[in-house]
Amino acid sequence: MLTYTFGFIGVGNMGGALARAAAKTLSPTAMAVSSRTMEKAQAVASELGCDAVRNETAAGRSHFVFLGVKPQVMPGVLEELSPILDQRKDEFCLVTMAAGLTTERICQMAKVRCPVIRIMPNTPAACGQGMILYARNDLVTEELLAEFLRGLAAAGRFDELPENLIDAGSAVSGCGPAFACQFIEALADGGVACGLPRAKAQLYAAQMLLGAASMVLESGRHPGELKDAVCSPGGTTIQGVRALEERGFRGAVTDAVIAAYEKTLLLAK
Repeated sequence: MLTYTFGFIGVGNMGGALARAAAKTLSPTAMAVSSRTMEKAQAVASELGCDAVRNETAAGRSHFVFLGVKPQVMPGVLEELSPILDQRKDEFCLVTMAAGLTTERICQMAKVRCPVIRIMPNTPAACGQGMILYARNDLVTEELLAEFLRGLAAAGRFDELPENLIDAGSAVSGCGPAFACQFIEALADGGVACGLPRAKAQLYAAQMLLGAASMVLESGRHPGELKDAVCSPGGTTIQGVRALEERGFRGAVTDAVIAAYEKTLLLAK
C-alpha cells in the first residue's frame, strides 16, 4: 500500500502554504493533497508534483495527517474519517491547525487515541518566514516530533508552547500578519500623501518593517530601546512617535490582539 509522509486534507491559504513549504524538503512521492473539490487538489498537486487524493486516502495512508480545515468544519470531517483512522494498525499522527480546538478535543472528534500535534502557523510560512507555534499530546515522541519538524523546516521558525498558551500566541503571530500589513499600507499611504509614488512607498514601508523585525530578532534588544535609538532629541522621528501616541497607537494594537484572542476562545465553545 502506498504510504505518504505528509498528507494534507485541505489546501486553502494556510494548508496550501504548509504543503508548499513541505515540498521544498520532501520528495513529491512522499506527499499527497486533498481538498473539498478534486479540482482544487489537482491544481495544487500539479504545482507541487505530488498526488491528488481523496480525504479518505490521505487519512488512511499518511504518516502525518494534516487537518487544514476550519474549526466549525472539523467535527464533520473527523466523523467521516474516524472509521478509517480506527482501522489503522501503523503509527500515524494528526496535525491540526484549527483555532480553539485542543489536542484532546481532536482525539474525541476522531474517536481515536493517537499522537496529535497542534500547530498555529501564519501566512508568511508561504515564503519561508513563518512563525509556527505548536503543542503536542503525550503520545508524540521526540522522534516523531523531530521527523515532523524536519519535514516542515522550510516553513520558518517553530516554537513549542504549553497548549493553554497556544491561543494567546496565535493572537500575536497568527493574526499579526494582517495587523502588520495594515501598518505597511498606512505607512505607504503616508508616503503617497507626501508625494511618493505608490510602488516606492510600499517598497520602503515593507523593507523597513522587515529590517526592523530583523534587528529585534538578531540583537535581542528591547523594541523600546531600538525605537529610542532612532529618536534624536528635537528630531523628526520623535514627532511621529508623539503623533502615534496621541492617537492611541499602542493601545489600539494591544486591543486588536486581545480581541482576536477572545474570539478564539469563543470558537472552542
